[in-house]
Parts: sequence; structure tokens; C-alpha cells
Amino acid sequence: MQNDREWAVLCSDILGDPALARDPRFATNSDRVEHREEVAALIETRLTGRSAEEVEDLLETAGIANARLRDVADAARHPQLLARDRVRSVATPAGPVRALRPPMLNETRETAMGAVPAVGEHTASVLEWLGLGAEPSQPTD
Repeated sequence: MQNDREWAVLCSDILGDPALARDPRFATNSDRVEHREEVAALIETRLTGRSAEEVEDLLETAGIANARLRDVADAARHPQLLARDRVRSVATPAGPVRALRPPMLNETRETAMGAVPAVGEHTASVLEWLGLGAEPSQPTD
């Protein structure tokens, strides 16, 4: 919890036990940090059986700042990213994948999101650009 007010609201409105906010082990943020394992166990016990979406809705309704920890797949499907048109399909040798657009966008033109090259696809041109010729030299013993 960010502050004692949010802790009190969590205790009363979500955990259903306003007395927890006055428990000396949990009264202040420092107390809660000192008793972190007890706080975590208490919250987990009280929220067992509720979905992440349900808990998120309860926290929002109670006015408690929160954010869900998401894996990469969940993050790529985040409603805000989709609403802001931040996801594109990019070609790869294994087929198309979803990719996030760069954070800085140009209002006047679309950001280039080229295909992911195959392994070795640009080796010859990079070596030539480096002045090493089209084929890499073999190491000598």
C-alpha cells in the first residue's frame, strides 16, 4: 500500500476486517514492512478464490492505486496498447509475430517496422561494408 489511508480502505472494504488497520503489527507502513510475511499471508488468505480481474475491480472501486503484473503475452494484449494502436505484425522467417511500435512516434509518417531477417541474411553485405569481403576469414590456429 502506498499509504496508511489505502491500507485502512483495503482492510475494511476488501479484506472485510477494519480492525486490521489498527493492529499494532500493521498500523504504519514501517510496521507492515517489518511484518511483511504476515501481511502477505493475511492478504493471500483473504483473497483466495478471487480472480485477478475481480481483485483489480475491487481495488479500483476502493480508490487504491494498483497495477497487475503481466507476462509478455498479457502485456502485448493490454487494452491501452491496443486502443493506442501500438501493436503491429512483423514478418519473421518463422511467420508473423506481434511487435510493439517504438516509443517515439512521428506524427507525419509511419515508423518503419521491417521484417526480422533470417540468420545470415545480411552477413555478406555487413562484411562487405566493414571491408572484410563477402566471406568471413577463417581463424588460424
